[in-house]
Amino acid sequence: MELRELGGTGLRVSAVGFGASPLGNVFGDVPRDTARAAVRRALDLGINFFDTSPYYGGTVSESVLGDCLRHAAVPRDRVVVATKCGRYKDEGFDFSADRVTRSIDESLARLGLDYVDILHAHDIEFTHLDQIVNETIPALQKIKESGKARFIGITGLPLSIYPYVLDRVAPGSVDLILSYCHYGINDTSLVDLLPYLKSKGVGVISASPLSMGLLTDNGPPEWHPAPEQLKSACRAAADHCRKKGRSITKLAMQYSLMNNEISTILVGMNSSEQVEENVAAALELSTSGIDEELLREVEAILEPVKNLTWPSGIQQV
Repeated sequence: MELRELGGTGLRVSAVGFGASPLGNVFGDVPRDTARAAVRRALDLGINFFDTSPYYGGTVSESVLGDCLRHAAVPRDRVVVATKCGRYKDEGFDFSADRVTRSIDESLARLGLDYVDILHAHDIEFTHLDQIVNETIPALQKIKESGKARFIGITGLPLSIYPYVLDRVAPGSVDLILSYCHYGINDTSLVDLLPYLKSKGVGVISASPLSMGLLTDNGPPEWHPAPEQLKSACRAAADHCRKKGRSITKLAMQYSLMNNEISTILVGMNSSEQVEENVAAALELSTSGIDEELLREVEAILEPVKNLTWPSGIQQV
């Protein structure tokens, strides 16, 4: 598995990252032995980056990931573990200094760790961004200084949140951003932000290369917020791949992995089989490249909905 530099952190992370939200049973029940086997297989195949949040499954994902890492008996310095704060299943959003300070202690207890490598403020578009600038990030800096988190980041859907915050905090205050659903075959709008982020010394993590299920044979879950026009185009693209005996999921995964400016592509996994499929897609890309003809055909199908997204969060000033 290819390792990539993560911004200016000095961390080297696997190009494919293990998104642990499915371990919180958010897409169906995952038996503990299945979860342990998935994490063990990921480690064996060279995945070293694991991402979770107290929000996923109402703290279940963190607890299960912690158990899986302990069961695998992996040395702490061999894995990069990220969690989040500010969004909770039962409490909603709370980015106050007091809550995020308590949150990291709760997360460390569930994960069974002394520190996390990365602590993100989770989906910051759901509060006023000035609170993130003036209260949350200073609190995260204190957590970083305490040694409970090595680096800090911010996450969310609208790309406009990143320059708003980064232009208003001291240089080096934010180490990373985690963007989702903005770097895939149907939406490449994150690319326009990459030179800016690089100029700020901020590392880039991209999640949801399958656009939360849009680029899969099964299609998105019922609750998916995408407009019908986008869902319909993605269904057509998946059908086209299937008729040619190919997988849109593999194509989408490989497409997202092609940009080395993005350090890691986070994808949710809940079984050894899913781990193996994602790693196989990455290895095939590095040895044989992507199916250029199929990619052009799929891009043509998706062209009418290129970069079409959906609203997320509260109206910002």
